[in-house]
Amino acid sequence: MSAPVKIAPSLLAADFARLGEEVQAMDAAGADWIHVDVMDHHFVPNLTVGPMVVKALRPWSAKPFDVHLMVSPVDPLVEAFAAAGADILSVHPESGPHLHRTLSRIRELGCKAGVVLNPATPIVAVEPVLDMVDLVLVMSVNPGFGGQSFLESALPRIERLRTLIDRTGRSIELEVDGGIDATTAPRVVAAGATVLVAGTASFAGGPPHYARNIARLKG
Repeated sequence: MSAPVKIAPSLLAADFARLGEEVQAMDAAGADWIHVDVMDHHFVPNLTVGPMVVKALRPWSAKPFDVHLMVSPVDPLVEAFAAAGADILSVHPESGPHLHRTLSRIRELGCKAGVVLNPATPIVAVEPVLDMVDLVLVMSVNPGFGGQSFLESALPRIERLRTLIDRTGRSIELEVDGGIDATTAPRVVAAGATVLVAGTASFAGGPPHYARNIARLKG
């Protein structure tokens, strides 16, 4: 029997005026991870949060902080986010010159290491480092903004990655981010995803609805 899918609400859709309370409410509502989208207005068009925000939020939840670094160059920021309390640090192959070295450093710092594949990033980009990653994140939208529609082209990519991961015999999470809601969630889980990042679908309606939102995503 497969393990239940994990839900990682994206803080990109939270009320930024009360982020601590939002993290606490999502924790209480049954979120498995807290997903933090870090954008630098360079690698992606938007600009979000830095290590100081992650450090400030850390006391509000003991759940794993799943930090997606959409920044370039990424290497100078890895240590700062690890020190701030990140549990998982995921990077793009395009965000630095030496992916293997970046992943090695993340693991040296005591964090789990992830690789992120944009819609146009070939799957082969992750194959040489599958032996050292804890997570592969498939973007089912182009990164940089919340609230985008799910790209159907992500489904065969998820299926292909599921096959590659299973062949390794390693426990590697397969995470999907972008356009995840109660309709798309079961489809990506059927394709092989084990973690779902959801912003709008998690935070819709405010704190009284968070537990119901997460339950709907889990199916």
